[in-house]
Amino acid sequence: MPILAQGAPVNVKVYALSTCIHCKNAKKFLDEHNVPYEAVHLDQAQGDERKQLVEEVKKYNPACSFPTIVLNGGDRVVVGFRKSELEEALGL
Repeated sequence: MPILAQGAPVNVKVYALSTCIHCKNAKKFLDEHNVPYEAVHLDQAQGDERKQLVEEVKKYNPACSFPTIVLNGGDRVVVGFRKSELEEALGL
């Protein structure tokens, strides 16, 4: 079932650290609401891939903090686990 927010399908990408409790809570929240997402764990990347991912996160969140949740390729970005902001952005 597609996820709808304001009538449009939403693609969700979660930039996270595998050890971050806020990242785990954000992914758990998305799972509980059956929101499909792509999780990218920066701490599990190495070398040039990691550098590239850090630059990618900085594009959306210059502080490079986690989780950084990107909706529809950057139409909306939620930094940190902000339940109410995610609910509003996803139309939950």
